[in-house]
Amino acid sequence: MSMQNTASSGVALWRLVADGIERGIADGRFAAGDKLPGEMEIAETYRVNRHTVRRALAALAERGLVRAERGSGTYVEAQKLAYPLRSRTRFSEIVGADGREPHGRLIEATDDVATRELARELGLKTGAPLVRIEAIRLADRTPICVSTTWLSADLFPGAGAVFAATRSMTKLLEHFGVRDYRRGATRITAGIVDATDAARLDLALGRPILVVDATDHDLTGRPLVTKHSRFAAERVEFLVES
Repeated sequence: MSMQNTASSGVALWRLVADGIERGIADGRFAAGDKLPGEMEIAETYRVNRHTVRRALAALAERGLVRAERGSGTYVEAQKLAYPLRSRTRFSEIVGADGREPHGRLIEATDDVATRELARELGLKTGAPLVRIEAIRLADRTPICVSTTWLSADLFPGAGAVFAATRSMTKLLEHFGVRDYRRGATRITAGIVDATDAARLDLALGRPILVVDATDHDLTGRPLVTKHSRFAAERVEFLVES
């Protein structure tokens, strides 16, 4: 059946293009992480205009099947990352177990002071000096979460520079002699991505996120770091393990 005949029967052209690309993803012609052909090539393949292609790709992106990277192209999204929540939670281990390459990227490290809430979480006095680390975590080339981490500046001097070099919170703690640590209580809430995190996570404004707040302790129970992380909801599924 031709595009024109199908369109005249009431099926929009953009939907036909979207369905065709989705079939290509389902049958393996486009694998997770693959870059799709350019808009012009897709338009020529389906004999439609580029506006129709853009609408089809936007619909696929809305469903979490593809992701557009500014200045690069459109890529097939990987399946959701199964993310276990356990007492020993390590991003690099979770991503590696899923067969993907974990990456960490420092956004910025700044000096901060402990609010009453942060002081309570970290076992410090209100106003105590902190290091605040903003970072993004990726699986292969896909952004998974943006995290804000606070540490005591007295216990971890120069923590920002250490993270910039290691790109890993586990390695940062190892640098300061912490060989193992455990997760305390984890609080998960739902939210909507703001403009700043939308750009960092390569999400459209208004997309859902999962907000995770947690504090890690050493094996004696001393608080080490407290985190406020924002996960792209369409890219992860949390698994609660007993």
